[in-house]
Amino acid sequence: MLQSSGYTVIPVNPACDELLGVRCHPSLAEAAAEQGPIDVVDIFRRADQAGRHVDEAIGIGASAVWMQLGVIDESAASRARAAGLDVVMDRCPAIEMPRLGIAGPA
Repeated sequence: MLQSSGYTVIPVNPACDELLGVRCHPSLAEAAAEQGPIDVVDIFRRADQAGRHVDEAIGIGASAVWMQLGVIDESAASRARAAGLDVVMDRCPAIEMPRLGIAGPA
């Protein structure tokens, strides 16, 4: 949905070489070093794994973290907010973007 709406998606997964037709990076740090600044880190992990990825997002200077449906980590969200990141938890962009009337990048 994000790609088809015009957003640049940079997959991060150490177990894959490619996702969504795009080269997959083994870490957020490597993705940011190669691709440049990353605005939003969309976390598709179990809640008990989300915190370390939130910390990585803070480390690369992301503007926001988005934790998918069912992913709630209040402690990680507090760390992100304290670092100045916007936080979305327990939401799906495919649901929220149409609901909010967001069609793609401004």
